[in-house]
Amino acid sequence: MVTNQPMRLDAVFGALADPTRREILLLLRRHPRPVGSLAESFPMSRPAISKHLDTLVRAGLVERIPKGRSNLCVARDAPLAEATEWLEFYRTHWEGALDRFAHLAESEEETP
Repeated sequence: MVTNQPMRLDAVFGALADPTRREILLLLRRHPRPVGSLAESFPMSRPAISKHLDTLVRAGLVERIPKGRSNLCVARDAPLAEATEWLEFYRTHWEGALDRFAHLAESEEETP
């Protein structure tokens, strides 16, 4: 489990909290795109899309690769894998705790 990067997890979950950024990530996971192409996919200005991209870049979810006079945006999987690992750890922890609680509650009901 990745425990030494809480700020990165905060950045990833913060970036994923916005529906526009999730949609940008979905588009980029299909294939890399230039910023202009991404901007055409949304009913907002190119500067607004650039701000969303900046947030995704800071979280490590997107990389901007200079290509001529523009930037190609590419989705990166590692931060999502770290977030999934963190969530999985807590999912198994709470499932186990709830199972133990259910077992305790059932044994209490059986006691006369």
